[in-house]
Amino acid sequence: MTREEKSLVIEDLTAQLSNNSIIYLADISGLNALSTSNLRRACFKANVKLAVVKNTLLAKAMEASDKEFGELPDVLKGNTSIMMSEVGNAPAKIIKEFRKKSDKPLLKGAFIEEAIYVGDDYLDTLVNIKSKEELVGDIIGLLQSPAKNVISALKSSGGKLAGILKTLSEKEE
Repeated sequence: MTREEKSLVIEDLTAQLSNNSIIYLADISGLNALSTSNLRRACFKANVKLAVVKNTLLAKAMEASDKEFGELPDVLKGNTSIMMSEVGNAPAKIIKEFRKKSDKPLLKGAFIEEAIYVGDDYLDTLVNIKSKEELVGDIIGLLQSPAKNVISALKSSGGKLAGILKTLSEKEE
């Protein structure tokens, strides 16, 4: 690879890192061709971009990026694949699903909305991260809950009041 080609790859990686707020680093070495193809297919279905990158080029792209990646450049050893997604837990779910059949891919680290996770120990934590849409749905549900309680209380007490009035009117006759 010539120097110009390397600089183009670094520029492209830097742009991708700047445009994505959810970045996973994984080790997929040791997967056979069929497993790798299945992993790529699963990533495509989940709208996750998967690419194998050179560690030195990715490290330079991280330096050139406007984001602070903290300890992530330290995990760039061995084979590294980068997974980028719009949903925070999508790559973690794919990794966890694949781990049911084999011990790969291994999670090296993740950068999710300014938070940095280093190590395979965080896989379960990352699977449980809620997406922005799920959080908005939870908040709306919480905000609607008191209003629903008030409405149901008014409906039930209105029925009781009507029953009492009907009983009283029948007694007078």
